[in-house]
Amino acid sequence: MEWLFDPAIWAGLLTLVVLEIVLGIDNLIFIAILADKLPPHQRDKARLIGLTLAMLMRLGLLTIVSWLVTLTTPLFALGPWSPSGRDLILLLGGVFLLFKATVELHERLEGVTHVHTQSKVYASFGAVIVQIVVLDAVFSLDAVITAVGMVDELGVMMAAVIISIGVMILASKPLTRFVNAHPTVVVLCLSFLLMIGLSLVAEGLGFHIPKGYLYAAIGFSILIEALNQFARRNFLKNEARMPLRDRTADTVLRLMGGKRRQDAEPDAHDEEQEEAQAFGVEERNMVSGVLTLADRSIRSIMTPRSEMSWVNLDDEADDILRQLQESPHSRMPVGRGQLDNLVGIARTKDLISQLVLQARIDDGVVDGDGPNGPNGPNGPIRKPILLPDTAGVLKAMDTLKRAHGQLVLVTDEFGIVQGLLTPVDILEAIAGEFPDEDEQLAIQPKGPGEWEVIGTADLHQLEQVLETEGLVSVDDDYTSLAGFLLARFESMPEPGQEIEIDGLRYRILSVEERRIAKVLVQRIVADDAEQAA
Repeated sequence: MEWLFDPAIWAGLLTLVVLEIVLGIDNLIFIAILADKLPPHQRDKARLIGLTLAMLMRLGLLTIVSWLVTLTTPLFALGPWSPSGRDLILLLGGVFLLFKATVELHERLEGVTHVHTQSKVYASFGAVIVQIVVLDAVFSLDAVITAVGMVDELGVMMAAVIISIGVMILASKPLTRFVNAHPTVVVLCLSFLLMIGLSLVAEGLGFHIPKGYLYAAIGFSILIEALNQFARRNFLKNEARMPLRDRTADTVLRLMGGKRRQDAEPDAHDEEQEEAQAFGVEERNMVSGVLTLADRSIRSIMTPRSEMSWVNLDDEADDILRQLQESPHSRMPVGRGQLDNLVGIARTKDLISQLVLQARIDDGVVDGDGPNGPNGPNGPIRKPILLPDTAGVLKAMDTLKRAHGQLVLVTDEFGIVQGLLTPVDILEAIAGEFPDEDEQLAIQPKGPGEWEVIGTADLHQLEQVLETEGLVSVDDDYTSLAGFLLARFESMPEPGQEIEIDGLRYRILSVEERRIAKVLVQRIVADDAEQAA
């Protein structure tokens, strides 16, 4: 028992425990990978059985250590190669590791490409245990030979094996959970097994590879992977700061074949796969419109004041009749002198009928839905439905549902009319433009990478057409292309002025009544960018 008080013995025990754990980590990782093929309720049992068998196998090998040492005696000679029993076992074990690791890599990377239509098929418990036993035999032999080479006392060897296996049993579940939750770690571990298998084959053939080189390579790879995992965790934290709605929209669009908002720049790979996508561009744009609708303000979807058609009761009756007959709108706001002196809303046909019958329009206002209101013939003008411009689109949709076909007027905090809203505006926010007879498309393609856009064009729709991002104001300071450009020019631009922003060139085509009327948008190609530089 004197050896219990020998510091050298304890130093050897500690060193051997560390080495046994290092040598056993590979075994544990492969056991974790094999156990993952089993149903969840059998995985812990398989890990425990695998590690227990590894301990028993190593203890059994240690009890016949004298015979194990003789495995280093050459059995026969093939030219310069004189293999021993140990060499043959290492050679066969290395080949097995190479084969198994290659098969596992293939299954992880390429083997499961079909769509699963049924429940997952798990491996047989017995088959997995057999594979674990074979692995235990390979790794145990190497670990026992290492122990024999370091320590002379059998008790120290057995103590080191028991301690190391105990540590691995305690760490098996969290380690397995970590490995299975990180696919890149699984691939890295399988790569380690390839390296170890190659070193066993080389050692079995008589080519000695210092274990320090092998462990240095493994340690460096683990360090790089740890940095990658740390960077990924920071990335996920930053991504988690995005609103849940944005993350959901990105996920849905990515599943449909669209691009994330952070990856909006098109590339050649996207163009090659465009034809193979199950959902067309229009379908993806509509889904995107639905998912982002709640985040949009009323100002971004309403018809702005500058484009509104309204009836001025102070005009001559003939002029009003002519305006109504030429208008494509079924309902129009009615005011006196100016739009802010709002009287109400009227159906165009009711105004025409009254002008034809009595050459004037009654300015009495009713609350009803029909032309005469609910309480009798009180005139064609109905009380307007007002909505503040700070309301959300979902609130506007609820108001339109209760409007029974009327249009809704949008006002600011001072009661000044800013625009009007109809169900068609909601539909356009989802499916794109539906221009009236007196309107043209806001965004008209003029050639490859070139569009003519009116100043009042909606920025959400423009982002979809241009396949870009960053046009929409985060603070809702502007909602149209004209507002976007005015914020960049910081003054009213002149026709012909240009500005380049994020790979797009904006050229002012016309300015009308102190507002940007038309803009030519061009995608900057590489040659143009080099010439500009």
